[in-house]
Amino acid sequence: MVFKRRDPKSWPRAVLETLWPRGGWARAFHYVKHRMRRLPDSPERIARGIFAGVFASFTPFYGFHFFIAAGLAFVMRGNVIASLMATFFGNPLTYVPIGVAALSSGHWILGDPVDEGIHRSFGGKFADAAADLHHNFVAMFTDDTADWSHLRVFYDEIFFPYMVGGFVSGIFFGAVCYYLSVPLIRVYQKRRKGLIKNKLEAIKAKAASKAEAKRKAERPPAGE
Repeated sequence: MVFKRRDPKSWPRAVLETLWPRGGWARAFHYVKHRMRRLPDSPERIARGIFAGVFASFTPFYGFHFFIAAGLAFVMRGNVIASLMATFFGNPLTYVPIGVAALSSGHWILGDPVDEGIHRSFGGKFADAAADLHHNFVAMFTDDTADWSHLRVFYDEIFFPYMVGGFVSGIFFGAVCYYLSVPLIRVYQKRRKGLIKNKLEAIKAKAASKAEAKRKAERPPAGE
């Protein structure tokens, strides 16, 4: 195949590069920023796409952030490509602070603080919910009785507060990124247009100079 890699990635390497890209997260961030600023669209549409991508990063629907960002950007008449790039806001380095912000604000909005001395830890609730899913799946084919108690705890104390807090936090941080992006993109596009205009004028001047030199070389000497 034409596009097949010469050195196929092993799954440990693929996982490692997902957690830490080649060149580091700083290089990946600058690459995304560079590509986003060069999008051929208005600053407002690009910024609306950025809002959608950042907002999607705060939702608890991991694995569906691309779809949420693209759908929201489409509804908001934003740039869909910018929205997909902006989901980079949620990455292995930011998932923990995003989760803490979403959960804390969600419990605060709902007025339902969690007492960790009574309930299991955050990771323990994930493990209990996964165990319930496994048990209930097996129960469909055996005589075991399905038990949804741990999933109910997970929904009440993790998922629903995360969704509420993520919605509010996503709007806040998305709006901040929107209002910061519009002037920056506008300045960058204006500067880039100026550079392109100067390059075109330089190319035209060089072409005119060559044409004039060629005409002078072809012009017969005076007196012939």
